[in-house]
Amino acid sequence: MTPVLYSFRRCPYAIRARLALQAAGQMVELREVELKAKPPEMMIASPKATVPVLVLPGRILEQSLDIMLWALRLNDPQAWLPQPSDMDATLKTIAENDGAFKHHLDRYKYPHRYQLSSGIEDRDTGAEFLQGLNSTLQLSPHLAGESWGLLDAALAPFVRQFAHTDACWFAAQDWQALLQWLQAFEVSDAFNQAMKKFAPWKAGEPPLLTCFQG
Repeated sequence: MTPVLYSFRRCPYAIRARLALQAAGQMVELREVELKAKPPEMMIASPKATVPVLVLPGRILEQSLDIMLWALRLNDPQAWLPQPSDMDATLKTIAENDGAFKHHLDRYKYPHRYQLSSGIEDRDTGAEFLQGLNSTLQLSPHLAGESWGLLDAALAPFVRQFAHTDACWFAAQDWQALLQWLQAFEVSDAFNQAMKKFAPWKAGEPPLLTCFQG
């Protein structure tokens, strides 16, 4: 059975899952989701009701990082996976992104959702994490080292979301290495392929099989 991926184009978690599936050349049946009208089939597969969800024979992956690791451990032609000695540090940085940084990103982007008068304080706290990424990128072209890897793909969609919340402010900050890294990601073939638009899935339609490569 072809794996079924429930996804939403703009969700950063779903973006990084699609990037890894694409890098692995993994064919999936894509089911693009409307967040305001989530299909019952997805809710049955994953009651947490958030994307992405990957339905495998006898197994369901409900976390984007699990989907990335599953795909890349099957096939990693671009050597995205870090060396075993670097895996713990990679996962720690991803956890910081998904934890504290995402917490501040949400409040910066949607302050009124959290009963805040503005998201400036959260913006500034989140920027401390980005300054750390900039320091890394001053030493190497990618967060993963000399070539793009798991860490870059896992973080880039969230940095992009932060940057687009106030693009003028972001561009004015003293993190040129981070800016160059993000700009390279946004014009890359991998990003453009992963961000292809698909109509929302409807039950009964012919399956849409894709590995996000055109």
